Amino acid sequence: MPKNAIVFNKKKGEAVSIITIKYKGRELKPYKAIVSPLIGAPTVLTQSSWDFVSLWLKKEGHKNALLYWHQSEEFHKASQGMPIQSSPLLHYYSYMNAVKALLTAKNISFDQMHGVRAHNMRGSSNKISIVNEGINILNRGILPALSTYLGEKETNRNHNLQELLFNLPYIHRTYCISYPKQTEMFIPLVDCCFVADTINKYAYFSAKLSKDFCSYHVLNRLPSGLIKDETSDEKYKIKSIIEVPFLNPRRPSKEDLNQIKILQKEIRQDIHYINGSQTLWYAKSVVAGPKNLQRFPITITLAAMHRLSEICRYRPLELASFLNGQKNWLLSEFIQESPLQFIDAISSEITGYQFLVPNVRSAQ
Repeated sequence: MPKNAIVFNKKKGEAVSIITIKYKGRELKPYKAIVSPLIGAPTVLTQSSWDFVSLWLKKEGHKNALLYWHQSEEFHKASQGMPIQSSPLLHYYSYMNAVKALLTAKNISFDQMHGVRAHNMRGSSNKISIVNEGINILNRGILPALSTYLGEKETNRNHNLQELLFNLPYIHRTYCISYPKQTEMFIPLVDCCFVADTINKYAYFSAKLSKDFCSYHVLNRLPSGLIKDETSDEKYKIKSIIEVPFLNPRRPSKEDLNQIKILQKEIRQDIHYINGSQTLWYAKSVVAGPKNLQRFPITITLAAMHRLSEICRYRPLELASFLNGQKNWLLSEFIQESPLQFIDAISSEITGYQFLVPNVRSAQ
């Protein structure tokens, strides 16, 4: 928790005057970029962020990062139309080069090694399962450098594929269908925004539980950084436990916006998104099941794809058996859905912009 953050301690009935924070005429909402979001920047509407990021890197003079980005795009193009048994290898090299572009653009030095390797969790069993296919994150290399850049709090460096896939919001529903007894960990949120108390001069994150998840049972399993908003008359309104000083909610100063960045980085530990024609936000709640990893989807996706790429490269027959096994739909969904989600997240981290697929309006 930042030393200048305020811990929530207001009670229902105390004098407050809450307004949604606006900047440049737009309501301030959570940003995809975890580390350096461009507060108040317009959303970039595009079917693909590849060209925008290329132009941005060129304009900013990041020649080496641009080279890595182009390599990432070429691997991505090569993966299109490849059978699912072969594509993990190309996806992984696309993701790895995209991360190298991010780290290079941010002037972060890193060891060129992968930073992740297989972790034997099979024991004496020869059975291929997402439970016993593991990864070990090393101290040096691309993946640990990414983890450090994002400020991940996870201390465990060994994970199995089941844990990794369970912690990805964009395939979590698929996971829960594959494991019907599993309670959903990612809780859909609506009306997500940053608000300010104009009397007490602080700001915080505010949201509501989606109507299908409105229950006290869900409120009781919110992540540690989110709590029920006791100052609101709405039953299922929640807020961040962390508040930051905010002096000018109607005309935010540069310092006010810096405080929003601090708040944003903190709450992104507890809320995650799925990319599409609109950004869908989810709170990562506390449920029984595989371990709740304190890692971001970018790192988790890179680690999981690394393991699949190694199986693809060294044990292709086993991968075919793996993909034809009991959890084949879950693995297929991960391989097919991860490129869109991963590149969108990396694009936002590199540039600070929000990217959305444009909706097509009907003529009025």
